[in-house]
Amino acid sequence: MAASMGAANAASSDSQGPAPASPSMEGSTIQYSMILDHLIGDKRPVKDLNPGVMGGLPVPPKSDEQKMIERGMESCAFKSVLACVGGFVLGGAFGVFTAGIDTNVGFDPKDPLRTPTAREVLKDMGQRGMSYAKNFAIVGAMFSCTECIIESHRGKSDWKNAVYSGCVTGGAIGFRAGLKAGVLGCGGFAAFSAAIEYYLR
Repeated sequence: MAASMGAANAASSDSQGPAPASPSMEGSTIQYSMILDHLIGDKRPVKDLNPGVMGGLPVPPKSDEQKMIERGMESCAFKSVLACVGGFVLGGAFGVFTAGIDTNVGFDPKDPLRTPTAREVLKDMGQRGMSYAKNFAIVGAMFSCTECIIESHRGKSDWKNAVYSGCVTGGAIGFRAGLKAGVLGCGGFAAFSAAIEYYLR
């Protein structure tokens, strides 16, 4: 009789479904889901990776003056001035070097048989060095400024920027002698810039 009543109770419980979970189990499930949300869910706080935590030296935050200096150094104006100064120095050295190996430096065209003095030779070398320095400075500033503007407009830093800049610079310099010279200057500077970029990269 007892066995039949136990079987009937078991059958009735099976037909009604599983027994409801206890309040303690429901609470633990809610807490577990909240923990997951804070660890890997949308509520997870975003933290900056401090180099000190990653094993490196801690880096102090940059001040406004440092940020302003960095923006200034990355500007096209600063790059153009830097290229201008570098071109001036390089051009001056190249001019003095070419004048040093030129056998006609210091000679007077009106009296080619007269031996030039050391002062005349140095004066001629200085004039040639200054001429080369000015030309190199102008070309360097034009190339650097054009490349920076093209890079900012395209939003990419690749070899095409140098090629476009070389074409613009060469075309602008050669255009003073005519359209044909401008086209040749554009192609020559572009090819030279492409070769330098290929070698450097």
